[in-house]
Amino acid sequence: MASEIVISGISGRFPESDNIAEFSRNLFNKVDLITEDNRRWETGLYGLPRKMGKLKDISKFDSQFFGVHHKQADVLDPQARILLELTYESIVDAGYDSEELRGKKVGVFLGNGISESDEFYCCDPKKISGYVTTGCYRSLFANRISYTFDFKGPSLVLDTACSSGAVALYEAVRAIQSNECEAAIVGAANLCLRPATSLQYNKLNMLSDDGVCKSFDAAGNGYGRSEAIVALLLQKSDVARRKYASIVHIKCNTDGFKEQGVSFPSAAMQKQLIKETYDECKLNPLEVSYVEAHGTGTPVGDPVEMSAISEIFCPGREEPLLVGSVKSNMGHSEPTSGLCSLVKLVISMEESLIPPNLHFYKPNPNIKALVDGQVRIVTNPTPWGGDYAAISCFGFGGVNVHAILKSNTTERKPKQIEEMPIPQLALYSGRTKEGVQYVFDYLQNEAPPREFFALLHKSVYSSSVRKPYRGYKLLVKDQEVSEIKKLTSEDRPVWYIFSGMGTQWPCMAKQLMNLEVFASSIRRSAEVLKPYGLDLTDILTNGGTIESNSRNVISVFVSIAAVQV
Repeated sequence: MASEIVISGISGRFPESDNIAEFSRNLFNKVDLITEDNRRWETGLYGLPRKMGKLKDISKFDSQFFGVHHKQADVLDPQARILLELTYESIVDAGYDSEELRGKKVGVFLGNGISESDEFYCCDPKKISGYVTTGCYRSLFANRISYTFDFKGPSLVLDTACSSGAVALYEAVRAIQSNECEAAIVGAANLCLRPATSLQYNKLNMLSDDGVCKSFDAAGNGYGRSEAIVALLLQKSDVARRKYASIVHIKCNTDGFKEQGVSFPSAAMQKQLIKETYDECKLNPLEVSYVEAHGTGTPVGDPVEMSAISEIFCPGREEPLLVGSVKSNMGHSEPTSGLCSLVKLVISMEESLIPPNLHFYKPNPNIKALVDGQVRIVTNPTPWGGDYAAISCFGFGGVNVHAILKSNTTERKPKQIEEMPIPQLALYSGRTKEGVQYVFDYLQNEAPPREFFALLHKSVYSSSVRKPYRGYKLLVKDQEVSEIKKLTSEDRPVWYIFSGMGTQWPCMAKQLMNLEVFASSIRRSAEVLKPYGLDLTDILTNGGTIESNSRNVISVFVSIAAVQV
């Protein structure tokens, strides 16, 4: 039986959100990520919508870390810079050091539209160095990732407009299924740097007046542009160290000829795509509990999409189908939009809650399924109600994608520091002391699930030449217990110190028994000692009998030995 393909690592930058955790908080707190400021150009320039979704900061890049010469780094498209960073982050998030994947058949599949930075770098002919070509040519967005990390699989950039990221996911899944590659980086990027691009969309009446996506609302009159960059690692389930969700099935089609024009959506082809997707994987659409829709908020697109969705998912359903669109929260990130939808689904599965839509007040009267109650838009954090969820994504040239995800049902362990029975030890290595400290601060503030630490520890084994700074931190509430040092040598001797008599104390292993790996070892030792009339577990954890046992040389001896073993 073929191994499932899973999302094992994920990272991203979103409007007003530097990472997935911050994005998640903003979604659940109903923060409108569409802002009005002049970070990109003067507000209201050319009569453009005053609001747009923007990344916080696109100016920083550690060129030395990625081995990029400063002449190239100075004219490297910010999309390419951030994609390099997110690729590395997604690998670490999956529990790997990037060195472990070097030379492997890892594919790189990116979705991208327009590079809006190349004109800026070429505006003065006297300053053109030639590096703009290798810095802004979109094929090199993928090829540079393959080069930097020494990936040997397919490396390509796909452009199908708003469905580019979803098509990249589709191609990556097919490549892994056909054994073209053993794993794949899937990414997409969109930065709004050139007002002329927005002006063109505005001239086509595609943008809303206020820059907001009012998905499925009666007031929907166009979409608001937004920036986002996402990267994720796909692997086969049997080798993945982390499993956010499984890709059950993904399928792609195209509208073909339409009387209304190339950019007009086709309800018939969207419906056909969805139907074929479920027929091929033999899944009943009624098992899907939530659909993350494209939902741009356009007068034409929303009714067409919802018509196709409702005709497939609603017949025979006892409760309304839950539908949402992350574009209502952050705007339309165009080629990255499909992967932003995927990130929202992963967040929903991880938190067992679906984040709410914004800007939905009155159902679009042209969407019958909304008006008659077959479909309900999620407007408050809503409990996750099943194993399966779906994503629909469409490009304005007619390329449609539908994907089905299945959640990882593994029970999660306590998350908050105060819920942990014993302090959590975190180990990390890095190129700089500041980098290691940044990770420790993140762990202290975010308190990720305990499973995350096992993945983190798997990713830190690396040469001291590449990552000379090593550190540890005990995550204890309201305490600071940590140390970071620079290694000067790879060849460091390992010493084991076993203490002797006199180091015992009452209940000396009571807290440690909360660690399953320790408790399992004690249980094995206890079985060995049981025929001799010694109850090792009682000796180590029962304070009421320790005082007498402490005077028993045999009890003390076996206690110390068992704990140290």
